[in-house]
Amino acid sequence: MSRPRVLICANPTTGLVWTKEDCADKFKDIADVVQLDSSSRDAFFNDWDAKYKGVTAIYRHNDSASAVGFFDKEFIDRLPGSVKLIAHNGAGYDQIDVAAATARGIEVSHTPKAVDEATATVAAYLTLSALRQFHRAETNVRSGKWKSGLMPALDPDQKTVGIVGMGGIGSAYARRMLGFDMKIIYYNRREISPKPDFECTYCSSLDDLLAQSDVVSLNLPLNDKTKSSFGREQFAKMKKGSVLINTARGGVVDEDALIEALDSGHLFSAGLDVFPDEPNVNPRLVANDKITLLPHMGTETKDTQRKMELLVLDNIASWIQGKGLLTQVAEQK
Repeated sequence: MSRPRVLICANPTTGLVWTKEDCADKFKDIADVVQLDSSSRDAFFNDWDAKYKGVTAIYRHNDSASAVGFFDKEFIDRLPGSVKLIAHNGAGYDQIDVAAATARGIEVSHTPKAVDEATATVAAYLTLSALRQFHRAETNVRSGKWKSGLMPALDPDQKTVGIVGMGGIGSAYARRMLGFDMKIIYYNRREISPKPDFECTYCSSLDDLLAQSDVVSLNLPLNDKTKSSFGREQFAKMKKGSVLINTARGGVVDEDALIEALDSGHLFSAGLDVFPDEPNVNPRLVANDKITLLPHMGTETKDTQRKMELLVLDNIASWIQGKGLLTQVAEQK
């Protein structure tokens, strides 16, 4: 019987940086590995029989989109029947049409937990910068203006942080903010049980959370239900002078509504690490100096990227050996 084949659908210089040796080691006794070597979607499928025939599992990194595009329905429907697993490197998997994969009998995994600490650190930085307006101050120093034009900002101490989506990232973020003497409240569809091992209060409605929060942090996935779900209605219900932090996905926020809320003074500031059309950023966001902007830096550390890659490989190895997936996407559980 021929051995399973695993396709590494990633840029070899950026998508599998830290674990090339781990990849060879994990699969040496159970599977053969083949690297993506096609420059376009059509070339990928034209090359299938010659280069990828028999592949059963695909390791997918977001950087493969530059060659074959997103794993949308059209892509998934063209995959040969041998493919039964897409193991995605990333906690968010909105670039994969899970419904199309499920319909084809293809399982999908992702990398939650591996990204929690690094993304929470970015959210913490954005929170402090947005409250204290550190990005403005740094721009001043670099341009030789010192404190010219800077106004007193806000302390984090005793402020209330409202976390929308208290999963792994939200919990890691909450622990960081407690270190700044901030009060933590959160909203999920259901209260967490058992209760988290840190001090926090559950809000039974999003409106309740928005009314109480000095800082609102978005930590929810992007899907059909959440796309543009945070808009004018939600901003209007936030406290005057409050702050929005988004390290989730840019698509969950209505950018026009955010800019209006900032320009009107209803929001004090915002901190954004994600945008709907990355790497393109709305020029109006760039021009607004009330906003701290980062280029999707959530998991841009050597340590976290290694953890993510290892979890992808562990998912594939476990699946090949008939032990199931370690972190299957929620829609398939």
